[in-house]
Amino acid sequence: MQTLRISGLLLALTIGSWTNSQAQAPVVATFPVGSATVTVSEVTPRLNVIWDMVWGPDNFLWITERYGRISRVNPVSGQVLPLITVPDVAANGEAGLLGMVLHPDFAANPYAYVVYTYFSQGTIKEKIVRYTYAGGVLSAPLVLLSDIPGLSGHIGSRLIILPDRTLLVTTGDAHLLPEVQNTAFLNGKTLRLNLDGTVPANNPIAGSYVYTKGHRNSQGLVQLPNGRIYSSEHGPNNDDEINRIEAGANYGWPDVHGYCDLANEQAFCAANNVREPIMAWTPTIAPGALAYYDHPAIPAWRGSLLLAVMKNRQLLQLPLNAAGDIAMPSSAYLVNSELGRLRAICVSPQGKVYIGTSNRDGYGNPSATDDRIVVLENRSFTPTSAGVQQLEAAFALAPNPASTQAYVRLPAGGAHLRVLDMTGRSVREKLVSGPAATLDLVGLAAGVYLVRAQTTDGTATRRLAIE
Repeated sequence: MQTLRISGLLLALTIGSWTNSQAQAPVVATFPVGSATVTVSEVTPRLNVIWDMVWGPDNFLWITERYGRISRVNPVSGQVLPLITVPDVAANGEAGLLGMVLHPDFAANPYAYVVYTYFSQGTIKEKIVRYTYAGGVLSAPLVLLSDIPGLSGHIGSRLIILPDRTLLVTTGDAHLLPEVQNTAFLNGKTLRLNLDGTVPANNPIAGSYVYTKGHRNSQGLVQLPNGRIYSSEHGPNNDDEINRIEAGANYGWPDVHGYCDLANEQAFCAANNVREPIMAWTPTIAPGALAYYDHPAIPAWRGSLLLAVMKNRQLLQLPLNAAGDIAMPSSAYLVNSELGRLRAICVSPQGKVYIGTSNRDGYGNPSATDDRIVVLENRSFTPTSAGVQQLEAAFALAPNPASTQAYVRLPAGGAHLRVLDMTGRSVREKLVSGPAATLDLVGLAAGVYLVRAQTTDGTATRRLAIE
């Protein structure tokens, strides 16, 4: 199999052929979302505890299964192409192979970052490992961080890569409650690493991986185009949470459950500058992965978090307002469906939502076809060129040539800007929330670059000369 270092033209042709030739899979369910009808169909059956699922640069789904297998899944045919079975995964209870993220510049840096549990001297630990993709397999593991205390439960763990090329990782409390508020320990935290495993110089605590503390068991993590970061977190028998993640913040666990609404919690919150959740559920629902949806294919979901739910076996839409809070009411979908427990979720650039079930995790009632990936799509949606034309007409750079900075004009916010050198390597990246932005060019060598703006409507590119 060829590697992912394929030309832009070949990639475009491949995407086009998939779009035109995709067969209509058998329908599992349909439901209305505003004026749209969402169709649910099966992509791939007979998997084993799908834990994470990301959209790859090859337009395949990349997935992890808790017992150690990492695969690429063709979203059209459903074919599963195994990449590796990680040999030292300790799949014990809720532990095993968990979160995964791919390097944003995969063509130049073909790396997959995973987090999983393993045995060390008879005890469960957790580690973060980078694998290299080549020739259709993952190999050359590089351990970035290890020896994180683990357990058969309460271990997290989800990963995302931020635009500054640092890695965020959630860890569970591993039932080590006294250590969750102690920044000398890595449990019950959000960690931030450089992509080589070192500690970023601008972390909240000098020399420490700790980015936030006070978490019980965060299993969802997502960053929006405007830069805001959200996590989903399991509570005990009360107060599952959605949190907005802010550097250096304390989220209260184990002294605070959910909101600061009890007398003892209020005292702790005041003394420790605790961030309350933006949403909490009692009774608990068992929240899984989070995704952000902002595609015209399903207009009523635009600007919303989508939450895969295990215990309540449903998909939740959580609309966000301008302040970044959840605008009630939320909406539930796939309630009482045959899909069962939902854990993994991924949104494709075409506005399709892929969900992975988790019925073989010890808590569900698996059928013969579990676990499986399904796709949610508006089959009546036809992309138009109006949005791309608007982007092409409004996208401007000034001055050009530039020296230390360039000003960007766009038709609207929500764009992902990248500055590429002529080899295609990304040298600057920025998420833009409004119609104007400034690009920092300090440190870039003189020459010709490409500035690429990507939105839900499409992509436009401009040449930029740097003097």
